[in-house]
Amino acid sequence: MQISAFQGTLADRKTALPVGGEIIRGMTMDRRTKICIWTIMLGMGNFLAYVLIYTYIWGEAVNGRVVSDSTGQLSYYLQSGRQVSQAAFIYSGVHSISIWPTVAAIMLAMLSLAKERIVFSMRQSILHGRTFISVFAVVIVLTTTILTIHFTREFVDHFEPVGCGGIPAATSPVQDNNDKP
Repeated sequence: MQISAFQGTLADRKTALPVGGEIIRGMTMDRRTKICIWTIMLGMGNFLAYVLIYTYIWGEAVNGRVVSDSTGQLSYYLQSGRQVSQAAFIYSGVHSISIWPTVAAIMLAMLSLAKERIVFSMRQSILHGRTFISVFAVVIVLTTTILTIHFTREFVDHFEPVGCGGIPAATSPVQDNNDKP
């Protein structure tokens, strides 16, 4: 049924969705769709913030290092070699770690939105649509969980003390030529 011109009250117009240029009365987004769209939008916002901050501070901390000088003073370096404050280092590390759960949330939301189309298009294949969705969701969750744990361990390892002095294990970003035999 195509409606060439929308005829109805303002309340009807608020509950109608455009479909192919036409407005169909009574079709509204369900709660799951709204949640998925918001998840995608917030996730993309997090990713955009990560890119902008990464560009502004010239790097990220997960692959950076913490260096202790002879007095025990700690210096924080991003993977680019740029020295930053402890707060910037910790923020960068936490934000880098948060990207993996963000990727999972976006992919699962997109998978959820495409579920009906996938089920319909795979109804006569060897692997049925619902099975494919379940397997793919498990792969997404496992992969991003493993990467989140790996990034978290890498970042936390920067702060682990070594020996009885409690000085974190680190190497200086600049090699000292006096160390050569």
